[in-house]
Amino acid sequence: MVTVNPHNSDIPFLDPSDPAFSIRSEAVLRARKASWWARTPYGLAVLRYEEMKQMIHHPLLRQGSYRWPEHNRAGGVWAQWWKRMMLNREGADHARLRRLGAPAFAPRLVAGMIPRFRALADELIRGFEGQGKCEFMGRFAEPYATRVVCELVGVSHSRWQEFADLAVTMGLALGVTYARDEAAVNAATERFFAIAEEIVAERRHAPRDDFISALINANEDKDTLSDQELYDMIVLSIFGGIDTTRSQIGLAMAMFIDHPDQWALLGDNPDLARAAVEEVMRLRPTTTWVTREATEDFEFNGVPIAKGTTIHLFSSSAASDPEHFTPGFDITVKRKPHFGFGGGRHHCIGSQIARGDMTVALELLAQRLKNPAYDGEPQWLPDSGNTGPVSLPMVFDPVAAE
Repeated sequence: MVTVNPHNSDIPFLDPSDPAFSIRSEAVLRARKASWWARTPYGLAVLRYEEMKQMIHHPLLRQGSYRWPEHNRAGGVWAQWWKRMMLNREGADHARLRRLGAPAFAPRLVAGMIPRFRALADELIRGFEGQGKCEFMGRFAEPYATRVVCELVGVSHSRWQEFADLAVTMGLALGVTYARDEAAVNAATERFFAIAEEIVAERRHAPRDDFISALINANEDKDTLSDQELYDMIVLSIFGGIDTTRSQIGLAMAMFIDHPDQWALLGDNPDLARAAVEEVMRLRPTTTWVTREATEDFEFNGVPIAKGTTIHLFSSSAASDPEHFTPGFDITVKRKPHFGFGGGRHHCIGSQIARGDMTVALELLAQRLKNPAYDGEPQWLPDSGNTGPVSLPMVFDPVAAE
């Protein structure tokens, strides 16, 4: 725990474990104005940009999410995978896995996938654009994110619904109901591992110039990347690619519904699509905070922090800090780097794929769906941790109707 008085009323207190807590609430904004950090039931939360930038690169902090299964008294295949995977490894071991995984995300491979992303987005939009309404998550965000992953790992798009359903179930492990859902989570994880083994066996028989073959090449020297690490990395790529991209595209659409002038601007200027991705992820990242843990006692900005202290780095709070960012949502303004993909040595290894597929999606959607608005109440995941729309009913003016 933090070694300052936890009841010190001079320091704001926030409770992210409260189901009603919102990362964008007035309470968080007031806390940020009062202090660069806040007390929480777990340790501390970092609220401002400069302090988050320093903390996310701090040499005495490690990835903190590795303890999540322990906090939930959970075991089984998901918990074992979670603790083994690259995200939660440290030091030379993490650097080794990241180095071996990097060729699978090489710019050349990502660039080669852009035309396929474009064809996929076009196909999905054509399926509903003439109707003037849709449930956006079901008609576009989920099938697009999942079929991008099918494309990435080289399996038939006909399996996208199976992959999407498994990702939803597996994602329950990251929520407050993990203990209740543990059996279902483990079953979904086991199925993903079976799929990973199936894909690897097929690709070893018929190699391609693609993501999976690049990982297999790293695996050929068993002292470099073991079979278990190979399967772990594939499962992470499938699950992470579906879960975060689906939610992030939904958050993007919601942001633009709330800012119709920016949507019209993007529709008229498709070259702004990449900037639109960055602006959405600055203010509405699906991963609203990242967690670190102190590996030694140290002092930061006058605050003594004990070994083992949990530190939540509030991404969206930091990336809207008025000391560093002008207010508002504007895709034409050049901003400082955001933290939507994390940062430091744990920066998301698949960020270029995510940026590529989201850029294509927003570019085409803004040109084809005019004046989007809500058609009823959206349903949301809690506005903290990993967030996003569950459903997003919307109406729009289809270009074809003009």
